Amino acid sequence: MKKVLVPLILLLTYACKEKSKAPLTAQEIVDKSIEVSGGKQYENHSTSFEFRDRKYISENDNGRKVLKRIFQVDSVTITDIKTGNEFRRFMNDSLVTVSDSMAIKYANSVNSVHYFARLPYGLNDAAVNKELLGKEAIEGKEYYKIKVTFDQKGGGDDYDDVYVYWVDMENFKPNYLAYSFHVDGGGQRFRKAYNERYVNGIRFVDYENYKPIDEQGDILQIGALYNKNELELLSKIELTNIKVEAD
Repeated sequence: MKKVLVPLILLLTYACKEKSKAPLTAQEIVDKSIEVSGGKQYENHSTSFEFRDRKYISENDNGRKVLKRIFQVDSVTITDIKTGNEFRRFMNDSLVTVSDSMAIKYANSVNSVHYFARLPYGLNDAAVNKELLGKEAIEGKEYYKIKVTFDQKGGGDDYDDVYVYWVDMENFKPNYLAYSFHVDGGGQRFRKAYNERYVNGIRFVDYENYKPIDEQGDILQIGALYNKNELELLSKIELTNIKVEAD
């Protein structure tokens, strides 16, 4: 009996080890990335920060996410509020009428800044499709390379944009990202994260923002262009006065 049990135990141990070495899926990588970047903190904490002389606030209202942008124009305080698909603009304390086309433009602008500030949290939204493209080296280090697309339903006005994320294979932090977009003539951007800091358990980064000379190329090849120094630095995206508070 002992002679039978020993080989059986060894076989089961080997099988377990092989199973543990199974490649991670895109979903598993994103889940780990969200966890190390803030996890549940995103769901029960409000955040605020300043970006280019404007204040951005993210709050929870009975399970709904409320995104705000506040800025001054002369002596007037303008507050933009996006709640789900609803957009409102206040001048001082007065609600003002905004045309549908401008409301969409303002809402997308508010959402975009909050989206990038909260990454990778948004990558588990219902309309997000994730595909693991394998591994790619950026600046001499290998990363998981994940392609992200969006369903038309629930994917917003820019549902046809394509994103690429490079996730650290050791700590699962997204250190690079790229995306193609179609508004305002379209184009591509590549971002490198820097100045990482955690505020009450949530990770924030700033970005170096690049574009390729040829913005009509394959977005999946933009990492190779960065490695060859064939991208142009456009700007730096820096968040200041970050605050995170429990709801």
